[in-house]
Amino acid sequence: MKILGISGSPRDEKRSGVYHLVETVLKHTGCEYELVSLRGKQISGCTACLGCAKDNICRVNDDLTPLRPKIVEADAYVIGAPNYYSTMNAATHAFLERWFQFRHQEGSALWGKLAVSVGVGGTDGKAVPWDMEKFFLYNFIESVAKVAGQGAASCFSCGYGETCKVGIPTMLFGPDPKITDEMIPDVSRQPAVMKAAADAGRLLGERLRKGHDRKAVTQAMQAHLMAMFQETV
Repeated sequence: MKILGISGSPRDEKRSGVYHLVETVLKHTGCEYELVSLRGKQISGCTACLGCAKDNICRVNDDLTPLRPKIVEADAYVIGAPNYYSTMNAATHAFLERWFQFRHQEGSALWGKLAVSVGVGGTDGKAVPWDMEKFFLYNFIESVAKVAGQGAASCFSCGYGETCKVGIPTMLFGPDPKITDEMIPDVSRQPAVMKAAADAGRLLGERLRKGHDRKAVTQAMQAHLMAMFQETV
């Protein structure tokens, strides 16, 4: 069993709370895994050209192209993104938009697989996993766990964090905050978040090792999606 991990954060590995949490989940699965960062990659959103409709292969040639085989071959996914404006950042959104290529003519390459979603935000990362689950659902992938943590908002390092009246430091600590390393949120210093990531990894690994029934998962996700559509009619 192999798991594909994706960090959608534009920050380098040492600074990214997203990368750290995704890696933590992966390490606790007990399965073989690969962790790919989208940092520096050029990935377009879906262009609606429908070039993929015939054979479920996207015709947009960019940095997603070499990732396609990894997506298809993986048995499960751990995907993380930072919270931008209460949703996932554009790079991760574009990456997942392009999964539209797998949805034509009963293209079952992803059906019945499992996933864990991860979000990190300057105040809260919870919005990201909920948005991410929609992409999983449309591809009949079961989300087995969600992990969310608070990371270091850019306001702490922009140079104006102590004087900006609308920045995250002021929002969190009041007027005229004096920024110190100790006050900057770090997921590694959040025991409950780190435990949630480890627990999510163990759960995902257990589900995979038990030989989960992809057909049953697919049918459950299809039923869930249809019920969701009926609620909107």
